[in-house]
Amino acid sequence: MNRYSIEEFVKSTEQKDKGEGFFELETQRMLEVNLSGRVWAKAGAMITYNGQIKFEREGILEHGLGKMFKKALTGEGASLMKAEGNGKLYLADAGKKISILYLQNGESISVNGNDLLAFEDGIQWDIKMMKRITGMMAGGLFNVTCQGPGMVAITSHYEPLTIRVSPGKPVITDPNATVAWSGQLQPDFQTDISLKSFFGRGSGESVQMRFEGDGFVVVQPYEEVYMQNNQG
Repeated sequence: MNRYSIEEFVKSTEQKDKGEGFFELETQRMLEVNLSGRVWAKAGAMITYNGQIKFEREGILEHGLGKMFKKALTGEGASLMKAEGNGKLYLADAGKKISILYLQNGESISVNGNDLLAFEDGIQWDIKMMKRITGMMAGGLFNVTCQGPGMVAITSHYEPLTIRVSPGKPVITDPNATVAWSGQLQPDFQTDISLKSFFGRGSGESVQMRFEGDGFVVVQPYEEVYMQNNQG
């Protein structure tokens, strides 16, 4: 157990400017946004802020009718808030580890809807519907594709692991443990009853994601639990 005097505690834990720019990791689990303009963030992720910042829940028609319908189908997992103004904004999500990615012009990444923390206003994004399988978790069947240039902050439970995908060498993952993948990959869902005891712990435990092509997939050492379809 760490013991501090008040002065020692404040000095050890106080906010420090690192001069890293728009997105800065204040700690591994807290993102500092040096805001001068606008940022999009996961709804409910704001921890504290200072300065003149205005917050708005994403408007129903803010991004067009198509995205509204997609969001209605995918539920609350991809709800966003918009923060505008000048100041410091601090974001976190259930103590998950944060990784900041800078996407070059034309680069893209697909992120599980629950693992997207924030992105710069200039990022082009879209909600992608994935194939629905009876009994699979409702919250885990969509992802958000982000295209650069700009920064994206993603979260993972504990340290993420990136597996490279190369032609002829497909990578199979547990959907509950899959965080993100390179934008050019299009995952398929597959079932394998023989693996039922090894993949997943929910009602969709025999379902896996299959990645083929040239790219990468990011996984975490944790299975996120999503709301189940048709479960009591």
